[in-house]
Amino acid sequence: MATFEQELKNFEPVIRFLSGVSLLGKKVVVRGAENFVPEGPNIIVGNHIGSYKDVAALFRVVPRPIFFTANKEIFNKQDLYFLIRRYLKRHLKDFGWTVDRMITPLKYLFATYISGNIAKIGTVPVNMKPTGKKGEAMDRCEDIVRSGRALITLQGRGRVKKKEANPYVDTFRRGVSFIAYNLYMNHKLNVPVTPLAFYGTQTPVLVPGQVKINVGPQMFIGDYLGQGINETVERFRSALEARVKALFFDLIRT
Repeated sequence: MATFEQELKNFEPVIRFLSGVSLLGKKVVVRGAENFVPEGPNIIVGNHIGSYKDVAALFRVVPRPIFFTANKEIFNKQDLYFLIRRYLKRHLKDFGWTVDRMITPLKYLFATYISGNIAKIGTVPVNMKPTGKKGEAMDRCEDIVRSGRALITLQGRGRVKKKEANPYVDTFRRGVSFIAYNLYMNHKLNVPVTPLAFYGTQTPVLVPGQVKINVGPQMFIGDYLGQGINETVERFRSALEARVKALFFDLIRT
């Protein structure tokens, strides 16, 4: 049975092509690239404003094979088919229905190929519904990190939320902090967590511009220990969110 690295090697030409199409017209600029962890256990966490364009940019700039969490709907052909329709309607409004009908044959082929192969390139399916169970995904993420690999988990729904206090950095969930805590307490593994911020991936495909990524120094849950799991997890969650916000504001000031 092929390893993840072998599967990823086979898909490299496809990944390069899809990443190029996703970022067509955009120049990716990275600040703090020296903060990426080149090997060993690592979690990369950041804001999520550009849907698939965020992942495409990370495939370009992270200097090692990566695993990442993804919406469970992407793994099912029919669910992905309707997910694309919702995406077009959200970003193109009424014109989205027209575009959806125009690309129906291409959309069907795309949904079939992606749903059938997405698991082979390091994706962990996560139920994004508020009531969805995430225990299995959490266990899988912990196993990935324990094996010495890099896991990317972006915070948000892949779009700018204009009505929020900070439309570009969503409130962080506790999943990353729980994973870091469990690995620290159960396996004595103080995993380096790399914070980063995106700006520019929120613009539509084919719109020229820059995709800016700001990568910060590693953070460790061992530096945020409190009285028990809840206090520790909340401390680390809050610190990660604050750091990503700071990285983001640094991006838009320059």
